[in-house]
Parts: sequence; C-alpha cells; structure tokens
Amino acid sequence: MVTITIDGLCANIGRRPVLTDVTTTLRPGNLIGIIGPNGAGKSTLARAMLGLVPARSGGIHVDGRAVDAFAPRELATTIAYVPQGQTLHWPLSVERLVALGRLPHMGPMSRLGATDLRAVQEAMRRADVTHLSGRTVTELSGGERARVMLARALAVGAPAMIADEPLGSLDVGYQMDMMSLLADEARAGALIIVVLHELNMAARYCDELLLLNEGRLVVGGGISQVLDKAWLAQVFGIDARLDEWEGRMMVTPTRRLP
Repeated sequence: MVTITIDGLCANIGRRPVLTDVTTTLRPGNLIGIIGPNGAGKSTLARAMLGLVPARSGGIHVDGRAVDAFAPRELATTIAYVPQGQTLHWPLSVERLVALGRLPHMGPMSRLGATDLRAVQEAMRRADVTHLSGRTVTELSGGERARVMLARALAVGAPAMIADEPLGSLDVGYQMDMMSLLADEARAGALIIVVLHELNMAARYCDELLLLNEGRLVVGGGISQVLDKAWLAQVFGIDARLDEWEGRMMVTPTRRLP
C-alpha cells in the first residue's frame, strides 16, 4: 500500500508558476478525483506526483521518501501511469503494448516470464480488450486505445495508479466501466488518483475529491464537501442543481453565472 504526501508544493512549467502551495495526503484504499476548470493545474499535479515535474519549493513524498529519491524503475513499479491522450506512433499489437507494462519488473535483455504473461492476460481481461489482442494499436478507435492504455497500467501490478483524464475518448457506458474498475482497484487496497472533468463520474465513483483552481487546492475532502453549490459557483462559474441517487450526488449545471 502506498501513501502520497504533498507538502507546500509549488511548481512551474517553464517560467510560469502552475502550482502554488498545494498540501494534502492521499491514502491507500481510496479513489481520489482531481477536478477543476481548464488550466487549474490538474495534470501538472498528477505529473509532479510521478516525478515528471520538479518542485520549485515544497515536496512530494511516497511512503515517506521524496519522489525524486526513487530510481525510475522503482517508481514505475510503485505508481502506474495512464497519461492524458492516447496518441500512439508505433504499430505494435495490443498484446505487445500491454506487455510494456511489465518492463519495470524486467532486467536488461530479459523476456516475459510466466508471471508477466499472466499479468498481461489478466490486465487485458479486466480492461475488456482481450478481443483486440492481435489488432494494431494505431488502427484502434480513441475509446479502444483508452482501454488498452488502462490495461498497460494494470499490467504493472503497482500498488498505486495515476490516470490523467482517462475518460475523454469513451462513451458513457465505457466511462462507467472504467470508473467501476478503478473503484474496484481502490477497494482492493490500491491508491487510485484520477484527473476528471466529468463531475457526475467523480461524484458517483470517487471517495474523495481535490478541487483545484489557478494552481491552488481550493478544497479537498468528501464528495458533499467539495461538490458544494458555493464551490461550484466560485470555481466553475456555474449554478447547479444537486440531487441524490442511490446514495450518491448528482450534479446538473443549470446556468452559467455572470
């Protein structure tokens, strides 16, 4: 199990400040959604937790160790990553692409072993891409690529995962399938962090939310605490109707506020 602690994190993209004084603790066994308007710093925060964006000040610790103290291979086996977008340039088969998730476990010039092959097959089954195993990834639809990239991350077998806007290319049925799968991973003890724009998916499946705006963490906590009419008005500039269905909140934007 993995705990990620973010303490006063400030980070730039080039010379532009993108994150300012972000502090929070993300604990295992939770599906945590990062939400906020465009340009809020959501993806930058996700990448910072992977050591891909250096801190200007403050820091990130994974189980008490600074993220930049991890060797790349060790961090890759600790936190799996589903990057934003599914642009793929190599004409690999789906099965071979998913198998890339096992690379952090393998030595130089080594081949996939029985354990690796089982992990690949199980990941494809869970992401519902087994029937695509022989297809070339560059010929897949956007939704199919999204599920294959999730399978690659699942094949890692890491105790934590960060998925950056994984729902963008999926129809609503597959969005629900993917969020259900991520929620199952969290219930099994993993720490799952997902960047989302879909507020109802966040409300239905996430255990906790982090609401970012202009690079700052506005509020973090439970669904009803974060998806509050006042926060939605302040951060997204919308009035919204908040209802409950099967014990979960539903958010219906009703008008854009001036």
